[in-house]
Amino acid sequence: MIKIENVSKTYGSGVKAVDSVTLDIPDGAIFGFLGPNGAGKTTLIKMITGIIHADQGNILVDGTNIRTNPIEAKLKIGFVPDDPNMFLRLKGLEYLNFMADMYDVPKAGRSNDIKTLTERFGMQDALGDQMQSYSHGMRQKMILIGALIHKPKVWILDEPMTGLDPKSSFELKEMMREHADQGNVVFFSTHVLEVAEKVCDQIAVINKGKILYSGSLKDMRKSAQEDSSLEKIFLEMTENG
Repeated sequence: MIKIENVSKTYGSGVKAVDSVTLDIPDGAIFGFLGPNGAGKTTLIKMITGIIHADQGNILVDGTNIRTNPIEAKLKIGFVPDDPNMFLRLKGLEYLNFMADMYDVPKAGRSNDIKTLTERFGMQDALGDQMQSYSHGMRQKMILIGALIHKPKVWILDEPMTGLDPKSSFELKEMMREHADQGNVVFFSTHVLEVAEKVCDQIAVINKGKILYSGSLKDMRKSAQEDSSLEKIFLEMTENG
């Protein structure tokens, strides 16, 4: 579970990017995080992962406070940022071994884990190439593999399907479902509302730093027309919000 309690963040310009947010992301669920550009999604994700600190409030990752016990909390997280352009001078295999070393993944059995993940994403033939030679989608797949190499309980994915081809996007959605069904946490942000509608057990909508809704799609539709799409409900909610 991820527990977010009354969390706020104001930047130096005086902009309150996240405003008193409280969320419970349960085990065993795919939790979608939706909002327009500049709504506060990435800021909250950076606070959950410990990249930046909240001005107030607490964040617990599987029971561990990210601020007071950051290393312990981060070992439980597999994080995919919204920009895959990193470590580009490393070869694919060098990057995956670097990530595995960072998370103390035992060398025994590591090769099998790398083989399994790279084959699921069709990256096994690119491991000897530098990541700077990869397309955007290939870099995205390699960052995903690196985030999952230590088999984290909590997946935090910021726009994870951007640039993925249809096969890899399908594979990731299948993996997200498998991970959640094993009692783990999948928390991901997306602009693709159709994806959220198809794969999420619960969602939250944020706009101007505030949570407008948190719960199931079924409950959200109770306050709208029965045949309303998530896209229509989302647009009405964020415009009114």
